[in-house]
Amino acid sequence: MTNDWINDPALAGIDKAKLNFLQALVFESRTMSKEQMLPFLMAVAKRGQAEHITFSDAEIETIVAVIKRESSPEDAAAIDKMMRMRKNK
Repeated sequence: MTNDWINDPALAGIDKAKLNFLQALVFESRTMSKEQMLPFLMAVAKRGQAEHITFSDAEIETIVAVIKRESSPEDAAAIDKMMRMRKNK
């Protein structure tokens, strides 16, 4: 995935600080193994809380739709799986 997703017009209504937070998350996690991801995601969640970054359901759905358009079919399927897990919480 390239950086172009962040400039998608569908994201115009979402605070740039939130989008930049997500972009940093993507870059930081690119080289991590599966074993490293859980501790990393927990740290990211804590950092998001400290910076008061939260996302509404509508923002999440819009961001996911944009990211999926930029993703491979395999990555899009993984995103769909994560979103189903999120809704089943």
